[in-house]
Amino acid sequence: MGSTDSFTSDEMMSIAAARQLSNNQVCFIGIGLPSKAANLARRLHAPDLVMIYESGTLGAKPSRLPLSIGDGDLAETADTIVSVPEIFNYLLQPGRIDVGFLGAAQIDRHANLNSTVIGTHRNPVVRLPGAGGAPEIAGACKKVIVMLRQSPRSFLNELPFVTSVGFGSGPGDREKYGLKGAGPVMVITDLGMLEPDPKTKELVFTHIHPNIEIEKVIESTGWNLRIADHLEVTEPPTEEELEAIRSLVAAGGLPLVR
Repeated sequence: MGSTDSFTSDEMMSIAAARQLSNNQVCFIGIGLPSKAANLARRLHAPDLVMIYESGTLGAKPSRLPLSIGDGDLAETADTIVSVPEIFNYLLQPGRIDVGFLGAAQIDRHANLNSTVIGTHRNPVVRLPGAGGAPEIAGACKKVIVMLRQSPRSFLNELPFVTSVGFGSGPGDREKYGLKGAGPVMVITDLGMLEPDPKTKELVFTHIHPNIEIEKVIESTGWNLRIADHLEVTEPPTEEELEAIRSLVAAGGLPLVR
């Protein structure tokens, strides 16, 4: 049963993402909302979720939300620790990672991502952190979940720079570029969730979060957004989900009692 309590947009995003994860999946995550989502899933319904952090910890089982990918709790609770090149060469590129989480500054209608530059590359208005391992994650994970807040500044009709390929300009581009994974299967925002149309690969708004008006969604998108014929309302967070995620956040740097 859904909770009648109020909840934040970050809580809704994390809980929606956690619900996409299942037991025994191998999940490649970084810090922030993806880490919160994965740890929440492991505590609620996927105790054997295999979490891989970008620092090289395989099978980490942190007792609290890690503060960074270099958090000692990840190393202490991991099944093993390997170098970052080993993760990419032996796990990611051969297609052994089930789910990869990605964020970005901007996204377009075909789920291409920009985390490199705002403006032109030669004369940027803002320089962003850059690619890191995102292009490889976008290309080789069996499936990708994108998490970012929805606004006209982040949801653009055309990106100034493509850091990571979602579906390129449409059907067939991933195959043309030699990308093995299925690409982004879901984009989770603070307003709802989008999924690619199986034929056109254009993002379609399929779920709207509770208490969000569709006009807000349309105003927050920089292209003529397709709305699903049967738009669903995201199931509100349950009391169990809210209690679990709030205990994760409240623990901060302190270990949680298991």
